[in-house]
Amino acid sequence: MVTPEGIPNQASVEQAVRTILAWTGDDPERVALRDTPGRVARTLSALSSGYREDPAALLATGLGETMERQLVVVRDITFHSLCEHHLLPFFGWAAIAYLPDGHLAGLSKLARVVNAHARRLQVQERLTEEIATTVERGLRPRGLVVALTAQHLCMSMRGATQPGHSVVTVATRGELASDIPAREGALRLMALSRP
Repeated sequence: MVTPEGIPNQASVEQAVRTILAWTGDDPERVALRDTPGRVARTLSALSSGYREDPAALLATGLGETMERQLVVVRDITFHSLCEHHLLPFFGWAAIAYLPDGHLAGLSKLARVVNAHARRLQVQERLTEEIATTVERGLRPRGLVVALTAQHLCMSMRGATQPGHSVVTVATRGELASDIPAREGALRLMALSRP
């Protein structure tokens, strides 16, 4: 059953989860699994809430004016996302460094932009670029670096089975893309993030 917008409703998702549980060889009517379909549907709704947000709108409000031209670094922004290839989580930390050109973002707005993009089916490389593009368009900074460090359960639990790995992706814009010493300085500050 689908909603008028063509999106399956929660009952349809719950039925799909019951089918998956049966496909694994378990009994979806087993007492411990009876509430699992509803829990999975609610969890998937939360993990995909970014589809119902406009990340650009998050930077449209709360901008402050500044005469400062110093580097701003926000790091250790935690995020959780779902790999679009296996529907398994990947998670880690984001860091954003930018050179303001008259506009400052409320610091929590940057974390909200990260989460709005992360709460969609993603690959880390695209997630990094989407965050950078949103911040670039919203703040129009002179320079920008976005770095994500993550672990992917699809790599830890299946396939290569490499728990403890790290994947690092970086997107650069403006002066922090073209000025190598400035970019390296920003990356050093960002690297002070969690391992």
